[in-house]
Amino acid sequence: MKLATYKDGSRDGQLVVVSRDLSMAHYATGIASRMQQLLDDWSFIAPQLRDLYEMLNNGKARHAFPFDPALCMAPLPRAYQWADGSAYINHVELVRAARNSEVPQSFYTDPLMYQGGSDDFIGPCDPVVCANEAFGIDFEAEIAVITGDVPMSSTPEQALEGIRLVMIANDVSLRNLIPAELGKGFGFFQSKPATAFSPVAVTLDELGSAWDQGRVNLTLQSTWNGRKVGMCEAGPEMTFHFGQLIAHMCKTRNVRAGSIVGSGTVSNKGTEENGRKTWPKGYSCIAEKRAIETILDGQPSTAFMKYGDTIRIEMKGLDGQSLCGAIDQTIAAPAPAEA
Repeated sequence: MKLATYKDGSRDGQLVVVSRDLSMAHYATGIASRMQQLLDDWSFIAPQLRDLYEMLNNGKARHAFPFDPALCMAPLPRAYQWADGSAYINHVELVRAARNSEVPQSFYTDPLMYQGGSDDFIGPCDPVVCANEAFGIDFEAEIAVITGDVPMSSTPEQALEGIRLVMIANDVSLRNLIPAELGKGFGFFQSKPATAFSPVAVTLDELGSAWDQGRVNLTLQSTWNGRKVGMCEAGPEMTFHFGQLIAHMCKTRNVRAGSIVGSGTVSNKGTEENGRKTWPKGYSCIAEKRAIETILDGQPSTAFMKYGDTIRIEMKGLDGQSLCGAIDQTIAAPAPAEA
């Protein structure tokens, strides 16, 4: 099934069921009013929502209405935790190669992960408000999952059983703040503002055979200022699948229902043509494009995002239709303070 959260003036919004083709929706009123309710009592509530979903798809839901992504909050508007991995080692290799720095061997066996802010997510069509262009505004196209309860010490295979929903993400990064923060040895904080998620989160069965033991074998599309810059394959080059990422979290703690886990920037390796490296799949973040330019030309030439820039991130299913809807955002300056 496909689920979204509509804005209603509250912090947690109203849970809605969305048709498979994303054309119609129906409030889940009487079953569950919020996404977290569903996650807390999945075995009882999910079957009821599936019945409503089938009625909606068959045109038999009594109070259906046209679905509008612009009215959506993030599917889970605030979460108990948001942990983002770096599951595509090619991304790490590129960024490090641009700095003439080797990737530590442990990175290939033990995932990188940071814990982001989960109290304030951005809706899929809401502006990305950044305090200063000079911070180096960047998009990051990613896949994310929402979990149920996953016990401490779970294996990757056991952790996969805890995945409830899949969505896509724009993990906004402020690149010019990162070096100083990482230099302190305590990880990201100011350099990782609020993250945006797709209008819709979907259950694993909606992916069909594209769900491959913790990986999503589909193409993640990134369009910056109307120009398609990334058509990256999300499955084959994912070094650590979602079960491994969640198990990494579970090494020393329980992961509770309503946790969101991100894949990190979806990234594909380059190929060599006529003695020169090319990256035909493009890129899912500007930092990677700048790393490629540095490797090829000795210095980056692509600037980070400016106020007024747009970013659209979308994933099509095996049927060619949008799976979760699109993240479609504009970079914006803060509103002026009232006198």
